[in-house]
Amino acid sequence: MSIVLEKLSAELNTNSPLIIAGPCSAESQQQLLSTAYSLKEIGIKIFRAGIWKPRTRPNSFEGVGEIGLEWLKNVSLETNMKIMTEVANPNHLDDILKNDIDMIWIGARTTGNPFAVQEIANALKGVDIPVFVKNPLNEDLNLWIGAIERFHNSDIKQILAIHRGFFAYGSQKYRNIPQWQIPVELNRIMPSIPLLCDPSHIAGHRSLVKEVSQTALDLNFDGLMIESHINPSEALSDKDQQLPTNELKKLLSNLILRENNISDNDVAVSLKGLRSEIDSLDLDLIEILIKRMTIAQKIGLKKKDNGITILQPERWEYILKDRVLNGKKGGLSNEFLILLLRAIHQESINIQTDIMNRNL
Repeated sequence: MSIVLEKLSAELNTNSPLIIAGPCSAESQQQLLSTAYSLKEIGIKIFRAGIWKPRTRPNSFEGVGEIGLEWLKNVSLETNMKIMTEVANPNHLDDILKNDIDMIWIGARTTGNPFAVQEIANALKGVDIPVFVKNPLNEDLNLWIGAIERFHNSDIKQILAIHRGFFAYGSQKYRNIPQWQIPVELNRIMPSIPLLCDPSHIAGHRSLVKEVSQTALDLNFDGLMIESHINPSEALSDKDQQLPTNELKKLLSNLILRENNISDNDVAVSLKGLRSEIDSLDLDLIEILIKRMTIAQKIGLKKKDNGITILQPERWEYILKDRVLNGKKGGLSNEFLILLLRAIHQESINIQTDIMNRNL
């Protein structure tokens, strides 16, 4: 467990995973209090609610503004819960600090704007407050890391990351695609930064929140931030993805917490043998890819000598359909096969582009 998570857990007198819950938006003082009391009964100790709601398009509910901070502060006084909300600019931060808000999160749209992040980081210098940084809307790991680094450079001691999925155009199972390999890579690069998941924004519908939550815990995430409302059907924003508080209680009780460490020696020996097989197969894969790219070089030379374009759409379309079809027969998913083939194809294009442009 990271130092930041240890400090929070000790302060809250709670165990891992860390659970944060509350409505998408503050709508009224009564709505916040009713939701908070209900969440406190099931053991939630950190209450979240959006005060300013940046929307994709105007003329929809965009939050109650500063008055909501007074309501949040009242929640803290009445329930003794820690409270948190989203910050998008230094003015928000000024209002938050005046109202003794305990924690803040940086939303996906803000994380994607280095100018805004830097302004908030500068304004936070000298303030000891936990800062939760959500991933940006687009699949840019460096942008996420950069936002975390900006707060670190401002000497913020308590920084945590929240994975809320990535925007994808068109119809998808989830509102935002998880792309689990991205937060996993963030955790590898920055192991000291606690990693939480926001399953509500990934799922987009309450019926999918449990499966996303379980996946996050199976991937050793440190906690969850789940949207929960006393009466979601009347919510003014994101009503479909918010869980009624009684359903949240059921969800949390049904989550399976798995061990990170292997204590059974027989299991450890068995896993070691299987991992050895994986290592060997990975080396075979690399050898095959090297051979494939050597052939791609030869193809590039032929194309250059004969004035042929690098991209041959018909050939690429054939490869994509044929390999996906064959992979599916072996139980591989469409998503994995397409990502793999696109990566291989892109490397082949890079090699041939280099050949085409030599000696120009």
